[in-house]
Amino acid sequence: MPGAVRAMGAVHLDQIARLTEVIERLADELETASRTDTDLRRLCTTPGIGPVTAGAVAAFAPDLDTFDSGRNFAAWLGLVPRQRSTGGKAKLGSVSKMGQTDIRRLRIVGAMSVIRWVVRKGGSANRWRATLVARKPKMVAAVALANEMARMIWAVTTRQEDYRMA
Repeated sequence: MPGAVRAMGAVHLDQIARLTEVIERLADELETASRTDTDLRRLCTTPGIGPVTAGAVAAFAPDLDTFDSGRNFAAWLGLVPRQRSTGGKAKLGSVSKMGQTDIRRLRIVGAMSVIRWVVRKGGSANRWRATLVARKPKMVAAVALANEMARMIWAVTTRQEDYRMA
């Protein structure tokens, strides 16, 4: 390799090494905060929510007491289907994807990890989750599960208690 290319490669590798150190330090700080902060620890008790998602909810979401219900919080995230109703007949459409994109994306990634766990184990203790994964495409099931988890986040945060299986 020419010397100029080798020098540019060394600069890039040095930048990658420094960024890796910064990312590892921030990840350690987030892990420590999720163990010491009661709100983050409480959020981490919910399945599919880790320190990154808990930190994102704490950082980007407004106070969850401002939402009247978990459905309103899920709608703020963009995880609720559009509703077209007439004559007392409710018609649900596709998910709007309007709302807070960072938390929504993290919720869907967390839901996919739960779905992969359900598929690998061959079922779930939660019958609704197992039948949802069995009868729907994985991404549709992931959005539905992310919607359910957003509602769980709202309930856990507003009631100030840890997650417990129903």
